[in-house]
Amino acid sequence: MTQYDIDSPENLARRKNGLEVLSRIDGHQGEAVIDSLADINPALGHHVAAFAFGDMYDRPGLDPRSRQLVTLGVLTALGGCEPQLKVHIGAALNVGLSREEITEALMHSAVYAGFPRSLNATFAAREVFAARDAEETV
Repeated sequence: MTQYDIDSPENLARRKNGLEVLSRIDGHQGEAVIDSLADINPALGHHVAAFAFGDMYDRPGLDPRSRQLVTLGVLTALGGCEPQLKVHIGAALNVGLSREEITEALMHSAVYAGFPRSLNATFAAREVFAARDAEETV
């Protein structure tokens, strides 16, 4: 097996596990990201599922809430990751973080990442919260 053979039995098993973890955390948003890569870079979609979610998110040591807090902080600090940040804000809600905990984490990021990035992340959270509110009223 090589890491490049994404359809080997070992990699298919990793991807299957990763997709299950992804579904538990991100729901349909995560699946949409993987699906959006099918026509241009299916290998990247494989690695997101198999490595990021199957290998990393499924590790012991941090619970899903803690992993999402770390992810929110890192994506905020990186800046320019608002589409991914929105997915992970939704995931944070899915794993039990409250809106207050999310906005507090984004505000805390201002200390290390700066106010512009904290503001952009907070505006992304506003969009996610509004979309959730709209879904709940339907």
